[in-house]
Amino acid sequence: MTPKKILIVGSGVAAWMTAARLSAVLNRDGRDFAAISVIDCPDSKTDSTDTSTLPDIQQLLAALGVDQFEFMRRVQATFRQSTKFVNWSLNEGEHFHHPLTLERPGAVDQAGRRWLMSNRAVPFANTVSMQPIICEMNLAPQMLGRWDFGRPLVHAFHVRTSLFEGYLKELSLARGVVQHSGELGDVDVEDDGEIAVIHSSSGDALTADLFIDCSGSSARLSGEKLGVSWVDCSQWLLCDAVTRMNVPYELHYPGFVRPYTTASAQSAGWISDVPLQNSRSLAYIHAGSLTRGDEAELELRNFEGPHSQDLSCESDTFKVGHREKSWVGNCISIGQANNFVEPLASTDLHLIDFAAAMLAEHFPYGDDMKPLAFRYNRIMVNRFYEAVDFVNMHYALSRRTDSTFWQQVREPGHINDRLQAKLGYWKSKPPTRADFEDQFFPGQSDSPLPTAVLAGDNRHPVDTAGLWTHENYEAVLFGMGFLNEECDAWYGIDRPDPGVLRHVLERVNVAQQKLPPHAIWLQRVVGMSDYPTI
Repeated sequence: MTPKKILIVGSGVAAWMTAARLSAVLNRDGRDFAAISVIDCPDSKTDSTDTSTLPDIQQLLAALGVDQFEFMRRVQATFRQSTKFVNWSLNEGEHFHHPLTLERPGAVDQAGRRWLMSNRAVPFANTVSMQPIICEMNLAPQMLGRWDFGRPLVHAFHVRTSLFEGYLKELSLARGVVQHSGELGDVDVEDDGEIAVIHSSSGDALTADLFIDCSGSSARLSGEKLGVSWVDCSQWLLCDAVTRMNVPYELHYPGFVRPYTTASAQSAGWISDVPLQNSRSLAYIHAGSLTRGDEAELELRNFEGPHSQDLSCESDTFKVGHREKSWVGNCISIGQANNFVEPLASTDLHLIDFAAAMLAEHFPYGDDMKPLAFRYNRIMVNRFYEAVDFVNMHYALSRRTDSTFWQQVREPGHINDRLQAKLGYWKSKPPTRADFEDQFFPGQSDSPLPTAVLAGDNRHPVDTAGLWTHENYEAVLFGMGFLNEECDAWYGIDRPDPGVLRHVLERVNVAQQKLPPHAIWLQRVVGMSDYPTI
């Protein structure tokens, strides 16, 4: 079989993650199904924020045959076991954890209902997971020696995006991916709408069977040349700007490395605190229409403290939404060329790798791409709206009224209809696994896909729980006080203390004997420096 020629247009983590994933899957074990090459598009706009990942990044590392410890050393990675949300509900210093390990007993999960019938003296997540406690203890999810601590703790990573890009590029080139000299020039498009030739600044005329647009939000192929429309979703997620700051440990090291991401709500958005091995990466994600760049920078510095006053900041904008079709003709858009959701739920790298993995699964070994493109587009739009629902929920559940931003995000017009249907249904019963079997709730819109461009497909997007199950929804719903008033009416005021799963209690009680501090693990296993506390 003659290898299919794949040309990836773009630079950044999206281009090299796609190249690495496709090469690993299509050309493994001596197979030669794809001839993959990359041409830079340096004027493309891609997000460079250091980021948190989801646990499925370990599937990518496994596909690439990468050792976890080597990966962590190369990209300054630390462990991520949870996201801690601060001041999202009332702005009174409250917080809750959304941990990655959520343990449930038995086939029928009644943990949420039982907790709702209690007095809520213990946060819900703490009753079904040990991770909120070990996160607050700043413990690693892995031992220094052989693991003998029961069920492994689910974890992801915090990564320095620029280093991850470089590592993926190195792996890709070593495995046969070709990087073309020169930059993207003119693009020739046939009468049938398919891309024929890409010209480089070095004078090459590059052809391919598949062109993959990883050129960031400029979308040089799918948007500029093919005219695939962008579907704006900013009505549901108002944040569209970011101000970033890096705090080196040489300047300020608190004496520990948090094994979780912190999302602290602010006047016009929220601040992400991503701990790495040599610094903390802060990003204020905010609504640019409500907070100017200089105001956001001042708020970020005040959040971090006096030691940050001389640190440099950079600002950028982004747009939330998606291409109406990811795969058009012989062109597939991936990364910000295709979609973007603000990073509250750590979906930025996930959406890139998911797109690449789905392309490998729907790879056109033959000549007829249309059936594969049809299914691929459906899958991608479902996953996008699943991410939008989940992020949108954090704003919809807030009870803050202390700023224009927090008043606006709760307005019905800023809560998408599918999320409204979910929340309405979950006032009748807590979320359970069955809610995602064939998801359609009373009152939910049956309107077709927002673009109505998939011929023969008039279905609304479906949440398949491919990203988040009912357990994840419960962690956020109950962490933010969902059904507080209703439970008082249903069950009365005088309710018993919550029960905590016995094995959760048992593991918490011996956690400090088994698990080292996160910073100690990083120093001993992956070579993090031992910084003095400042």
